[in-house]
Amino acid sequence: MTRIHLRTWLTVMRWIGNVDQATRVASHLVENAVRHGTPLQPGNLVFLRVFGLSDANDLAIEVEDALPDFPRFEAFAEQSGEVRGKPTGLWWVAHYRGHLSWDVTKNNDGRIVGKTVQAIIPATWDGSE
Repeated sequence: MTRIHLRTWLTVMRWIGNVDQATRVASHLVENAVRHGTPLQPGNLVFLRVFGLSDANDLAIEVEDALPDFPRFEAFAEQSGEVRGKPTGLWWVAHYRGHLSWDVTKNNDGRIVGKTVQAIIPATWDGSE
């Protein structure tokens, strides 16, 4: 569902980047949050936010869940975009020359309630899949 909804939204908004690449990354971020994170309450949800960065036309994709840490983040963030075996979900960020980051999420009282994982996907990429 992530890919279908995001593909429609990015097409309607006329994002100049590669819509297939962006939807693939968003789908993997959501899948990772569901598999390895903790759903937000109430409703057992993870949140997906997508917005354009006007200075470079890049796309920010954020997924929020209730688990306040990201074990082995450095290993995922420092991946090469080169294919080595079967690609894992977060490998696609590196493959599309994106940037992966994360931070804790706090509520209005300043209490840590989870994390937000963000991938910045460049609007232009001249590689092949």
